[in-house]
Amino acid sequence: MKTLQFKTNINCGGCLKAVTPTLNQQAGAGNWQVDTANSDKILTVTSDKVTAEQVVQAVENAGFKIQAA
Repeated sequence: MKTLQFKTNINCGGCLKAVTPTLNQQAGAGNWQVDTANSDKILTVTSDKVTAEQVVQAVENAGFKIQAA
């Protein structure tokens, strides 16, 4: 398993709800989480099936900003 981390602007429950379907489709349910308590809102993805580019595209398609941590 590889672990990818990104800084995002996903900062609340509503944001998580908006991005969940897209990330579940790309990375798989249970393979990602966002630390909304961290000032950088770190998204951590643990999966061998998804690339960094796919994660970035998924988050951007859901309407959020993302960059490598």
